This record gives sequence, C-alpha cells and structure tokens, in this order.
Amino acid sequence: MTLIRPTPGTADESGPARPAGPGRAVTVLVLVALGALVPLLGPSAAMHGTGEAAAPGTGGIALLRAVLFAAVCVPVGELFVGRLAHRLPDAPGTRPRGWAVYAAAAGFVAALGLASVVATGNLVPHSPADIDVGGLYASRDGKLALLEVNAFLLAGLCAASRRPGTQVWPLAAVVAAEALRAHPPTEHTPLVGSGLTVVHLTCAALWVGGLLYTLRALRRWGRGSAAGAALLGRYARVAVLLFAAITATGVCSSLRRMPAETILDQLTTTAYGRALLAKVLLVAAAVLLALWARLRLGRAADPLTACSPARAEIVALGVVVAVSGLLTALPLPIRW
Repeated sequence: MTLIRPTPGTADESGPARPAGPGRAVTVLVLVALGALVPLLGPSAAMHGTGEAAAPGTGGIALLRAVLFAAVCVPVGELFVGRLAHRLPDAPGTRPRGWAVYAAAAGFVAALGLASVVATGNLVPHSPADIDVGGLYASRDGKLALLEVNAFLLAGLCAASRRPGTQVWPLAAVVAAEALRAHPPTEHTPLVGSGLTVVHLTCAALWVGGLLYTLRALRRWGRGSAAGAALLGRYARVAVLLFAAITATGVCSSLRRMPAETILDQLTTTAYGRALLAKVLLVAAAVLLALWARLRLGRAADPLTACSPARAEIVALGVVVAVSGLLTALPLPIRW
C-alpha cells in the first residue's frame, strides 16, 4: 500500500494531481498544532527535577525559534530538490506550488518576535513601550536579531521575484546569524562552534526541506510518473551524505557543550541533556524510516511504495525541528 494513490483529490496515471479535499489540510494543521506543544510544554518537562531555573518566556522563545528553523528548511528544500528535478531527463514540467513566500513571512514574524525579546534585555515584553528598538544596534545579539529580520524580509521578496534562486543568500545570512548567536565571543573557540553550527543547520535544512518538497513533487506528478522514483532515489543518495555531516557536527558540538566524561550523566540530569537525548532518539527513528524507504525503493515492485515510510520520516523530522527550537531556549549544561 502506498500513500500516493488515485483519489478524488490526487492524480491518476492519465494526468497531473488535482487539489486534495479538506482532510489532508486538517491533518497537517493537527500535526502542526501538536508539534507546537513540544517547545511550549517542553521546558517544564525537561527541567523537572533538575534544579534548573527557566528563563522568562522560555516556551514562547522555543516556539519562535522552531518556526524560524522551519522557515529556513522549506525554501532551502525547494531550491535543492528543484535543482535535482531539473536534471531529470523525463521530469514533468509541472511542479508543486512554492511555499517559500509563506515560509519567509513566518520566519519574519518569528525573527521579529525574537528581536523584541532581545530589545527588552532578553525579557518578554509586556507592551510596545518596553521595547528599545534603538538598543538593538548597541549589542551583538541585537544586531544579529535585526539581521535575521531583514534577511527573511529580503528572502520573501526574492521568492516572489522572477529569480527565486537569489533567496539562497538571505537564507545563508539567517543560518550564519544563528550560528554566531549560539556561540558568543565569551565561549571557548567560538568560531569553531559557529562553523559546526553552520554545517549542521545547512545539512539539516537540506534533509528536512528536501524530503518535504520531494514528497510534494511525487504527489503532484502522480503514481504513473517514472520520474518520481528517480527523484526520490537521487534525494536518498544525497540524504546519506547529509546525515553523515549532521551526525559528525552534532557529536562534535555536543562534546563541546558536555565533555565526554560527563555526557552520559548530563543526558539524564540536565534539561539540555534530556532534550538532546530526545532529539537523538527522534533522529534515529527518522533514519530507520529512511532506511526502510530506501529498501522499498530498491527492491519493491512499485518503487513509490517508499513514500509510506518517507511520509512518516518527515513527521519525525518535523518533531526534531521543534525539539531543536527547544534546545536553543534551555540553559546550557555546566562544563564540569
């Protein structure tokens, strides 16, 4: 059984896909709402019994950061898979409608919310009068927050223009700003940490966003398109390299946060460690689903049966994005 099959709202072998009914949209909205609960409720669950104190507005900041990460993944994936599809000799001319403009709008709102927190001294503003916009120019974090706001605005304009590929530059600026924000100058070897974060975020965006757009393209082309299996196969080959880079940079970054002799203890006794452990388990589940999809792609009579585990994989990766937002809002572990 596959999740790409002729229904009243999808394609058959004789033509392109048609708009689906409301059921799929409702399912997506429910999954998004459930994913939002991870950063909102995650801080209290992660800190329970650790003795750590949460900063004001931790849940809201974690949610905004998760939205920001997702807003990077969507357009990056569209650009990445769009290039893969362009190189397919028999690819249909129709492509899924781009979500890059909507992603940029969501990222702009999230970045604006995070900038307002920085403008109030990393406190949650209770009124516009609490926000010192001019003060953003006086601090490193404020300048980085403003850079992200402007970068998402520019990315949206690029996505709506005749040359949507130019949005890669403002999106790269967002990734760089996040990497620099996560590793302040007071940290030991901050440039090394920022470099690891840039590679980690870039590869993660390609993996998550690429899979999302690949599945959308397969649904758009319909079950009868041989190019669908070829596109999924090309994406799967690149995804192996992306996962290797994500794993290497993730391990290095974790060892910089938590030394090897303390990491096992801190994974269960600190909020950051617990969230990191949850992220590792979710990524492991996504990898198992990816392997399952890869086996189906290579051995099944109908290669597009690989879409079933691939759809489950994108749900798992969506939760990973939510947990990643949570990680950025939790207190950093102590280097014993």
